[in-house]
Amino acid sequence: MKREEILKLSNEDLSKRLTDFQNQMVNLKLTHKMTPIENPMRITGLRKIIARLCTELTVRQNTAKAEN
Repeated sequence: MKREEILKLSNEDLSKRLTDFQNQMVNLKLTHKMTPIENPMRITGLRKIIARLCTELTVRQNTAKAEN
């Protein structure tokens, strides 16, 4: 998920996607501990997507506070 796609999302969609990706991350890590997955770089990719979503949520919250 690229930055351009993230900017188009509303705050609710952003929060929803964040929880979905976090759940995927937990499941993927658990699966990887039991039996190694084919592409362990998927874990790194998911972690980066989660970081991007968290950053955008923080930026939006800070700008909302600054406007008030």
